[in-house]
Amino acid sequence: MVAGLAGRAEAEAAPRARPARSRLRPWTRAQERTLASANLVTVAILLVVSVSAAAGVTPLEAPAAVGRFVGSTLGLIPHAEATVARRLPVTDLLPYGKGMWIYEPDKTEGGDVAAIVAKARAAGLSHLYVRTGSSWDGFYAAPFLDRLLPAAHAANLLVYGWDFPRLISWPDDVARAKAAIDHRTPTKQRLDGFSADIETRSEGTSISPQAAAAYGKALRDAVGSSFPLIATVPRPSPAQNYPYAEVVASFDAIAPMVYWLNRQPDTDVAGALRDLAPFGKPVFPVGQAYDGGPEGGRAGVPPPEELWRFMRVGQANGAQGVSFWSWQAANPKAWAAITEAEEFRAPAPWMVK
Repeated sequence: MVAGLAGRAEAEAAPRARPARSRLRPWTRAQERTLASANLVTVAILLVVSVSAAAGVTPLEAPAAVGRFVGSTLGLIPHAEATVARRLPVTDLLPYGKGMWIYEPDKTEGGDVAAIVAKARAAGLSHLYVRTGSSWDGFYAAPFLDRLLPAAHAANLLVYGWDFPRLISWPDDVARAKAAIDHRTPTKQRLDGFSADIETRSEGTSISPQAAAAYGKALRDAVGSSFPLIATVPRPSPAQNYPYAEVVASFDAIAPMVYWLNRQPDTDVAGALRDLAPFGKPVFPVGQAYDGGPEGGRAGVPPPEELWRFMRVGQANGAQGVSFWSWQAANPKAWAAITEAEEFRAPAPWMVK
């Protein structure tokens, strides 16, 4: 702004005997040649597609990117390459590091987002999963996201929404997920990714290969290829009759629920990673930080040694990140174990760009 005022002062002090044509020309000769080479309206329409694909911006961001591109071409935006915020590749935006699942915000630090963010940072978390809705409840998390997202992002935490689709009416499930993904806070912030918690029939899901494939494809088509989608699935086991191939086909990553209950964390997580490897997608196991007694497991939240074994063996067998169910169920010893773990401390790709 100072340079602009100085420039105007110099122009007013200069002799006024310049040709009127020179004073009125809005573009330089080089810019006029650029403008004459194509109709800008047509160019802008074409660039909406090309800039979106090349720069990784979403359709909503594309018009602004086009404007920046045209401005930089005409020399109106100096150093435009430094002003265009390019969206990182999906592979860089997955849940690397350590995370925690938030189910009921009111039972998560009393819904105090400052306390949530502070505790997450103190524990060395890189990301949070936040329940945004379900087939029973619809999309209901907007007020909480409006408070959480700005605070989490300011603290360099990614936030993934998660939803429970029953697949009885998968188009409705897709529409609800899209509503969460499209939600913007008053400061225009959004979720960093989305996980569909696709459960078994025993959990009330009308699971079938056809419904799972249709839901995944429609969700991918709705959000595009640049938005991270994570399939949260049961831990593979001989007792499971679950259409893994159809469920994970349209997703970028897999988050198996590795709740070892009355078994052992190391064998369960190693088996899940082995069984899911053929799908060729990054795997981010979800560990047990809740009392498994009511489900037939050992009573109480797993002790620190079990949580450490889950993380140690998971990392050794190719897991690229872990998370825990759930924030409100984990006791102080579990939080301390997650905090002290040496595994999954390396910065996620999006943190070092």
